[in-house]
Amino acid sequence: ALLAPYFEIEMPPIFGVMTALLIAFTLGLGIAVIKGDTIKNVMKEFQAIIEKLISNIIIPLLPFHILGIFANITYAGQVATILSVFARVFIMVILLHITVLIIQYIVGGIVAEGNPFKLLKNMVPAYFTALGTQSSAATIPVTLEQTKKNGIHDSIADFVIPLCATIHLSGSTITLVSCSMAIMMLNGMSTSLSIMFPFILMLGITMVAAPGVPGGAVIAALGLLEAMLGFPPAMLSLMIALYVAQDSFGTATNVTGDGAIALVVNRISGYRLK
Repeated sequence: ALLAPYFEIEMPPIFGVMTALLIAFTLGLGIAVIKGDTIKNVMKEFQAIIEKLISNIIIPLLPFHILGIFANITYAGQVATILSVFARVFIMVILLHITVLIIQYIVGGIVAEGNPFKLLKNMVPAYFTALGTQSSAATIPVTLEQTKKNGIHDSIADFVIPLCATIHLSGSTITLVSCSMAIMMLNGMSTSLSIMFPFILMLGITMVAAPGVPGGAVIAALGLLEAMLGFPPAMLSLMIALYVAQDSFGTATNVTGDGAIALVVNRISGYRLK
């Protein structure tokens, strides 16, 4: 059996996930309508505080947390089973990432009237940069440069790429859904469509607010995993370990897919590839 912690600090959420989303939506819409600076500045400063907390405290401590998780499951004699599942999930996630990128660039190529595989090939430097940085935000300069090499109008690229670095997390979403389903299957939990579909919809909304730092997506998704899928603390810890192990590939898929979105926006805006 797994070892129990020496002590636990219970911190129940102030309100549920749906309540939080509705409040965020109402505040965001309200700020846009009344054009008020007071609440807007409060929200910006609060966002900066949370991002600092994640990037300066939580993320640096994650390796120690993951070390403790694997030490615990090794003690319990479960490490061989879990690692074999992890390996299969890892391969499946990479294949899904490749499939999504091919679909995105086929659609983008059709809309923009360009060769999708040539367009995708031009984005390879952005993909490998993201593998190293594990950050969509840090990869923006390379993504922007490669997008413009694809013939996207400068003004479109300058708008789409920074925006998508924040709100377009297709690779991270695929990883989170795949990893959560693997952990649920390991624990004998149901992964029916009625359970997973609402979770995927809510996850898509949550990813818009995920900070663009390494591991930011899984930290943002922890509340959903607990509230909608019923993950206890042990499963949440395992989820963090599984996600962080291949976070770079999800980030690389995110930024590469940004180029496909730029192709579509470029054509909708009336521009053709240069």
